[in-house]
Amino acid sequence: MKTYVTKSKKSPAVQKMINEALEILESVGIPLEGKTERGMERMALCFLAVASVTGDWAKASASNFYKTREIISYVNANFEENISPGSYDDIRRKDLKLLVLADLVVNSGEKQLSATNDPTRGYSLSDKFRNLIVHYGTETWEAELRAFVKTQPPLADVLNRKRSIKNVPVKLPQGIELHFSSGEHNILQKKIIEEFLPRFGNGCLVLYIGDTANKLLHIDEEKLKRLNFFTLSHDELPDIVAYDPAHNWLYLIEAVYSSGTMSEIRVHELKKLLENCKADLIFVTAFLKRDDFRKWSSDIAWETEVWIADNPDHLIHFNGTKYLGPHKS
Repeated sequence: MKTYVTKSKKSPAVQKMINEALEILESVGIPLEGKTERGMERMALCFLAVASVTGDWAKASASNFYKTREIISYVNANFEENISPGSYDDIRRKDLKLLVLADLVVNSGEKQLSATNDPTRGYSLSDKFRNLIVHYGTETWEAELRAFVKTQPPLADVLNRKRSIKNVPVKLPQGIELHFSSGEHNILQKKIIEEFLPRFGNGCLVLYIGDTANKLLHIDEEKLKRLNFFTLSHDELPDIVAYDPAHNWLYLIEAVYSSGTMSEIRVHELKKLLENCKADLIFVTAFLKRDDFRKWSSDIAWETEVWIADNPDHLIHFNGTKYLGPHKS
């Protein structure tokens, strides 16, 4: 059996059930790439709760609809967790989202026409999926799995087809080619890489970039560790991290579409996280249009830079008297 979650402090028996659950989900096409270990663990635990499984897959059930708070209670009682009942909305938005999209889990709200955030909505295995997973760990598993996949396209394949139609190609300064998912935020990130960095990056290398569909789209872990960058799984990663080796400058760039400027709070957080970083830090907020900049200008911290994609040859310096003086044409 493949090991998906390695950092868990749970007992071997619980870790075994989590890894088995993830093996089943991956085998039917649930995409796990890009998910954190904790994200995978939570998805597996909620899957186990909906299936009413604590140790024997042959006892999987599709007869009950579990409300989100009931799922949390089941997970806490059986899998050494202490999830707050107040986080019930994460079950819908994160933990069971892909399983519902793939029609592996169904919810009673579809029939009751309840609101999507209604905590009374109940979740259950689809009958078809239940009839598959009772064979996990038996001699018939592989045959049953092949038959299941033939009639139900894996969600990973469906999502990849959609991404291939709508993706946004981008080429990093070091020559690596990536594909963003579509959307205004990723269009801005493409412009940062292909227009801002060539103008103002002094030959920067992109060490990290996240995509709206894949938070860890590109990472150069070795170079980041060499610079004493903070843990890569940290939630406070900026949208783009680029490094100028000639000046030993580390660019921390936020691509602002709906939120997320380099505010005083944001800059303070990043400085604390990077207090041991070996490079000098440059904080950049990027916008697609000047109107976007006007909307967010009051949030931007001093001693930072602003770049606007529709005026790509210029920077706005929130840097006090550093650049005070005549500018020659």
